[in-house]
Amino acid sequence: MRQALAAIIFAAIAAPAWAQMSPVGLWRSVDDKTGEAKAEIRIAETSGVLNGRIEKSLKKDADPAATCTECKDDRKGKAIAGLEIIRGVKKADDREVWEGGKILDPENGKEYRASLTPIEGGKRLEVRGFLGPFWRTQTWQRVQ
Repeated sequence: MRQALAAIIFAAIAAPAWAQMSPVGLWRSVDDKTGEAKAEIRIAETSGVLNGRIEKSLKKDADPAATCTECKDDRKGKAIAGLEIIRGVKKADDREVWEGGKILDPENGKEYRASLTPIEGGKRLEVRGFLGPFWRTQTWQRVQ
């Protein structure tokens, strides 16, 4: 009985730490070129698949009514606030990496293969977009 109770208490204490090593949650994207905060993105998991939406733009000159004019798919003309920019990302086998989906840059409408890797104990998220042999990496910060 004591062992079962100890296991339950351990699981309850450790669960928040496990959750932090997942990309699920609210993130502040930071421009890799300027270092400025760009947006807050909410990443959610449904049936083992991650998707992410822009909750709000953090740019100084952001237009609250802005739409994705450069998008080329079903997101064309959709409001930036609420726009799904991460689609279909899944956890890689035996690693703390999520990949296999796509990430959209709403500024130019281009979609890239995506890789999401929690770092620093889940406080930051390394977000990498691939186009052929080339990639671009941003480090996002978890919003508490």
